[in-house]
Amino acid sequence: MKIKQIAFTVAISAITTLGVIWGYGKYVKSSNTFGGQIAGTTPTNYAKQTGLFDGATPPGAVDFTLPAQAGTPAVVHIKTKTNAKQVNNNLPKIQRQQSPFGDLFGNDDMFEQFFGRGNNSIPEQRASGSGVLISEDGYIVTNNHVVANADEIMVTLNNKKTYKAKVIGTDPAYDLAVIKVEAAGLPYLIYGNSDELKIGQWVLAIGYPLNLETTVTAGIVSAKARSLGLNKDKNGNSGGGVESFIQTDAAVNMGNSGGALINTEGKIVGINSAIASPTGYYSGYSYAIPVNIVKKVVDDIIKFGTVQRAYIGIAYAPASDMSDEEKKLAKIPLDATGIYTTEVPKDGGAYAAGIKRGDIITKVNEVPITSGAELQEQVSRFKPGEKMNISYLRDGKENTVSVTMKNKAGNYEVVKAEIATDKFGADLANLDPKKAKEYGVTGGVVVKKIKENGVFDKQSRMKDGFVILKINDKTVTNIDELKTTIGNNKDISVSGFYPGYDGLYEYPFSLED
Repeated sequence: MKIKQIAFTVAISAITTLGVIWGYGKYVKSSNTFGGQIAGTTPTNYAKQTGLFDGATPPGAVDFTLPAQAGTPAVVHIKTKTNAKQVNNNLPKIQRQQSPFGDLFGNDDMFEQFFGRGNNSIPEQRASGSGVLISEDGYIVTNNHVVANADEIMVTLNNKKTYKAKVIGTDPAYDLAVIKVEAAGLPYLIYGNSDELKIGQWVLAIGYPLNLETTVTAGIVSAKARSLGLNKDKNGNSGGGVESFIQTDAAVNMGNSGGALINTEGKIVGINSAIASPTGYYSGYSYAIPVNIVKKVVDDIIKFGTVQRAYIGIAYAPASDMSDEEKKLAKIPLDATGIYTTEVPKDGGAYAAGIKRGDIITKVNEVPITSGAELQEQVSRFKPGEKMNISYLRDGKENTVSVTMKNKAGNYEVVKAEIATDKFGADLANLDPKKAKEYGVTGGVVVKKIKENGVFDKQSRMKDGFVILKINDKTVTNIDELKTTIGNNKDISVSGFYPGYDGLYEYPFSLED
């Protein structure tokens, strides 16, 4: 009897358990259907993603080891040093009656009383960043802000080998620079195609953040064609900057600047350049310059010494940024997208092609354009003299024209790299060895003739015959050494003497345009 009772009890318990499990499963299934959605249906934005729900690639299945292994040897650590400098508030102290200026200033003490003679010392500065090898013979691309004004640049490879680097060329408008080390058989990254990047695609950031060794972080592309207003041209104008950043959530910190953003094939798709952060450290978003812009800038710098920047010849405003009232005044549709042309100068390529004020540019070479960053990204790939197809709306009708791009000067010529010594506005010559021996120096550069409106003429009282011995406290014995020492420095100090007169003289100059 007891056995029958026990069996009955077990059977009831089993049935109850199965019922509870079935009921709970049905409840859970129904609770996964949220209000406003119908179970069993797929939104259109998911329907196009073939294989997203078929389980072919389970979460976490992406393996970054191979691209990381391919990328890390080609990303380098850049360390820079900027020498300490003495900044003079005015002309150097002149020995009266024994200077080439005669008694120009009268009483020196009175001159100092009115104008002062303070010396401000800028201490030595050291910084670090990252760079990417792009050729086996040592060309490296990095950010302009990593190497700007550096007196010494040292590059350390992933294998700990260290080289001294020289600057080939820079462009602050793009925040890009090309430097070079003398070596052969180096690893380097293959260019990818930043146009093919898609929102949500995995990418890796490789660099040397916070002075750490090679560091790899992963994230996804979270946006494209971002503009942050960071870049400025060589004159400091933000309007001349070119920005169309790739936004990712790969962790990037100080020191990552100039490093590589690569795809899962190990190809470079961007140069890490900036972060969005209230603290100065990574807070969620990082920004990279698209490699399709990088390729063109690097190619120009290596071939021409400067970037061949092309211009359409318009002033514009994104239609999406215009208010409804502004669109009504401009007589364009309220739902208009694209680039609204606010001005078309007569000497520009756009005017010659027939584009007018009020036209809305919608495409460049069949690529849809909705923002200034997208327009800049497409235009930045062209050189003066090259043609691009531009589609625009006028009176509701789309037109396409071919625009021949011009340079900033308004012509189609290749722009030559400006040599710093050209700005001096002076005829220079190497100091004769016999004269050098007579003067008791190892060499120098003679300022034979100072021309009007050059830097020497406008910013100093330098006279013909001055012998340059040092640039920024570095000895120079000939013109080649003078050019190399100046490099990309914008603020320089020229030291030397006047034959036949006592004393050394120092002249500070700014080479900014």
